[in-house]
Amino acid sequence: MMVTFVSECEKKALGRTRRVLDAFANRIGSRTWQTVITEEGLQAVKKLLRKSATKNTAEACHWIRSRSRSELVWVVGNRSKFNQEGIVPVNSTQKTIWQSDMSADWHALPLIKSLTALAALFHDWGKASEYFQDKLASNKKTGDPLRHEWISTLFLNAYVNEESDQSWLTRLAEGKIEIEDLKKLVCDKHNQSKEKNKPLHKLPTAASVLAWLIVSHHRLPVNDINVRSSSKPHQFKDLFKVIDQKWGYENIYNEDEYKSNLSRCFDYPKGLPSQSDKWRQYAQRNAKKLRELLPLLEQAIADGSWRVIMHHARLALMLGDHYYSSQEKDKNWKSNLDLYANTDKSHQLKQQLDEHLVRVAKQAVRNVHLLPAFEGQHQELQRAFDIKPLKQKSPIAYRWQDIAVTKISDWREQHKAKLNSHHFGFFAVNMASTGQGKTFANAKIMRALSIDAESLRYILALGLRTLTLQTGDEYRKRIKLEDDELAVLIGSRAVLELHELNQSQKEDVGIETGSESEESLLDNEIDFSSSIPDDQLATVLTTLKSRQFLYAPVLVCTIDHLMAATETKRGGRYILPVLRLMSSDLVIDEIDDFDGKDLIAIGRLIHLAGMLGRKVMISSATIPPDLAEGFFNAYQEGWSLFARHRNRSQIIGCAWIDEKTTHVESIDSQSCDQAIGRYRQQHQGFVAKRIKMLLTQAVKRKADIVPVVETDGQTQTDAFFYAIKTAIVEKHRQHCFIDEQTGKSISIGLVRMANINPCVLLTRFLLNVEWPESMDIRCMAYHSQQTLIMRNEQEKHLDQILKRHPGNEALCHHPVIRQHLDSTKAKHLIFVLVATPVEEVGRDHDFDWAIVEPSSYRSIIQLAGRILRHRSLENALEHCNIGLLQYNLKGFLGQEKVVFRHPGYESDGNKLKTHDLTKLVNTAELAKRVDAQARISKSEQLQPESDLVDLEHSVIQQLLTHYTEFGPASLQGWLQSCWWLTAIPQQLVKFREGYPQVTLFLVDHEGEWKFAEKDKFGKPVVCEQIKHIHQQNELSATERQRLWLHRDYQELLEATGKPSAKEAALVYGEINIPDNEKAEFVYSEQFGITKSIKETIC
Repeated sequence: MMVTFVSECEKKALGRTRRVLDAFANRIGSRTWQTVITEEGLQAVKKLLRKSATKNTAEACHWIRSRSRSELVWVVGNRSKFNQEGIVPVNSTQKTIWQSDMSADWHALPLIKSLTALAALFHDWGKASEYFQDKLASNKKTGDPLRHEWISTLFLNAYVNEESDQSWLTRLAEGKIEIEDLKKLVCDKHNQSKEKNKPLHKLPTAASVLAWLIVSHHRLPVNDINVRSSSKPHQFKDLFKVIDQKWGYENIYNEDEYKSNLSRCFDYPKGLPSQSDKWRQYAQRNAKKLRELLPLLEQAIADGSWRVIMHHARLALMLGDHYYSSQEKDKNWKSNLDLYANTDKSHQLKQQLDEHLVRVAKQAVRNVHLLPAFEGQHQELQRAFDIKPLKQKSPIAYRWQDIAVTKISDWREQHKAKLNSHHFGFFAVNMASTGQGKTFANAKIMRALSIDAESLRYILALGLRTLTLQTGDEYRKRIKLEDDELAVLIGSRAVLELHELNQSQKEDVGIETGSESEESLLDNEIDFSSSIPDDQLATVLTTLKSRQFLYAPVLVCTIDHLMAATETKRGGRYILPVLRLMSSDLVIDEIDDFDGKDLIAIGRLIHLAGMLGRKVMISSATIPPDLAEGFFNAYQEGWSLFARHRNRSQIIGCAWIDEKTTHVESIDSQSCDQAIGRYRQQHQGFVAKRIKMLLTQAVKRKADIVPVVETDGQTQTDAFFYAIKTAIVEKHRQHCFIDEQTGKSISIGLVRMANINPCVLLTRFLLNVEWPESMDIRCMAYHSQQTLIMRNEQEKHLDQILKRHPGNEALCHHPVIRQHLDSTKAKHLIFVLVATPVEEVGRDHDFDWAIVEPSSYRSIIQLAGRILRHRSLENALEHCNIGLLQYNLKGFLGQEKVVFRHPGYESDGNKLKTHDLTKLVNTAELAKRVDAQARISKSEQLQPESDLVDLEHSVIQQLLTHYTEFGPASLQGWLQSCWWLTAIPQQLVKFREGYPQVTLFLVDHEGEWKFAEKDKFGKPVVCEQIKHIHQQNELSATERQRLWLHRDYQELLEATGKPSAKEAALVYGEINIPDNEKAEFVYSEQFGITKSIKETIC
């Protein structure tokens, strides 16, 4: 291809681009180059230019398509130097804008600055105590009897002394601070009865806001008492009536020691920060400003936008504290105070207390000033442009993607007079069927929703860690995003290295040290290779990982990495996700993979995205109506706050998308109830059309019930497993195909088990049981409790053989499959994967049939998507290719009253009358077709006690659309009350709540493989006896013969390229197990870790 490069660079950038382009192209003018180059070479040029790009860079590349036509390929740097076709203007005009238009609509920015500055000036006053100063000097690692932020709040409360905001701010503005009176008042107020000692209670409005900012700058208030009240604290003052030091601000390790040291927290022999001239000057200045802005604060209280103001102020304060705490002491700081705020890495006293307070205040104000830049309104943050695959029309089979983009673009055009191009409310639901290209469509749609409708800047959140790199690969291959446009956030370096290896083969929180604010904001590995601009934002974030997380145009990550934005109870781990969300729209893929209380936590995240002015899309083929409505409600509540805060339109664009139609509707969020009603009506109409469409599709999946009955002479478990064996034989006979080379009948089936122990037990049963003479079996277990490298090898193999787009020929030629076919004398060979729910989500696998141990209706639908996933039927489906077990194992054993849980939706408060699946599902409909109809629509009258799908709809309704429940554990309580000012919602409803996990490594210990835990220095310490792990690696001859895939741990480690298997084991031998002192475990190289079987196997 022949290309022309045109440079509009300025200053030093011109020289840098000349050096790059001179190496690839001929200079045909002072600022123009031309050459013939390959597509790969052109990408290399672009990468080099982007690597050295600054604000003065402006480089355009034109592809000469013919004698009369050229096409703009890309622009690197300042795009304003060119128009959309890459043409340079012949003339320009300029004018002085006194107020940056970037912050022109941030009407409350001065108020946020003043609140943040004053909060910062008081935030560490408690460190002036004799106890804290002695702790710093002597390097003690104990917690203060009362945390310093609580004492700082007591000082503010004492200074206000029940006066009005106007009065105490006037005193502060005049510099009137009586040190001795203040000390005495703090002690007196603390010594009041516990009922009266609520320092946040009687404060006026501005002081209340400041007190909350101070007391929460390390941790949100939380109480262990039962606060599951459905009451609704409308204003923060209602909540502040009950908060005292027991809400996380006292450390009572030893009662006697606590009492003896408590008085030292109220002794200040070296004075207070207000004795510093610099502190007084800065406090006076900001007190005057806040006093002038009090009417603006009262207005925010009245219209509800105070929530946004407090959120931004806390963010700026904590980021400023984090930033300055990581800096060295200011050697030029002159102070008459002998008080210190923290220590350095060698435990030497570092920053003086007044220095720390003033510098944090100034940095926090700078952070507030940068908030518009964090929104990325003026290319402060990178976007991906010129993505050619997204510009092109989709193939005819996927033309619905272009229709969706057109409908959304038309809606934007119709409402452009009301909408701000950077911020407008939009909530989309993509329910296109599996295999219809949702991932690619989502990228096209997010491009259409971007500022200029031509760029990309968004987050794609996934449910599983193992899918992040896989999705990143798809984005690189199909969307052609480069490594400097796409960042992939993963769980560990080991996962990344194993993934890259596969690709190449194809082709302490409670202790105060004064330096809590220095903690890392992000620990996980990021796969991103762009240079980071040296601008004002880069100076705020002190680590490369933090800047990569913020700057990457497209971020692919597990949703866990975003949940910190709303789920962090203490520390600054929420800062980066929030900053990222400020500038990025959000796509949550496979949204209905989450269940239970995780949905409430995700609702909190969606509300935050709306409150930050972002657009949100949820994506899945099987979204229940209450899930869509509940998340829309969370979004519109958030957007309504943003709209009031920034004077934006309350209109929200709502899109419903599938492979047949796209419908876009405007919904006004001003009236919450009307908005919800309108959304519900539109969603019901869309789902009705979708169900009609589903009924016209060819039937690829049918299900029947597999009877499970007790038999004399057999244990219940054996009877259950024999029922599965019988069903396997039947499904194989009905759905096998012929291997052309041997003439043998072959099928690949999936048996889904709900839990790990039964999964492994069934696998061993199938390996050892007798089969008909004409049949042979190859079987393996697939679950999460396996060492990283062993599971990776298994998933790599499954990905190779179960991609069946071309048909069965490639599968039969795979070396492992071919070896099994050639080695057996049987006419029928059955391959059986016994898997837990890890197979249900995100695995692009295609099986011939499945047997399902039921947990929920959702799991049945999800697993059905793995049957004939890649192939079409030449003839109508004659026999059912999914067998649903009449009972799950827990239900068949009859030892528990609630059996459809862990996983599932049944609970003590939502019980089924029976666990017989023939009485819980519509067997006649399932025998005709298995699709998402019952999942995406619900009956007007639910029967949750006698219908499995109604149970799920009822539970989701209780979680997300119970609009009269306002307790801290409810979503509505988060949206419409003040519980968010505390950590009680996160304490009651934790995301991914489960048993604590411990990470172990299978390491070489004196010539034997033993499980070890790493100490604080990263050295392995063998712990098999402590963790009660017993190794049982022996297999019988029959098991070895019938095992589908044999893996050798040591051989796999040696193939990683590490210097030794011993070293590789410390990286790739990782495994996570429940951290349960009473549990005993059994490890097998081929079957992974399971709990020892005693009374029960579930």
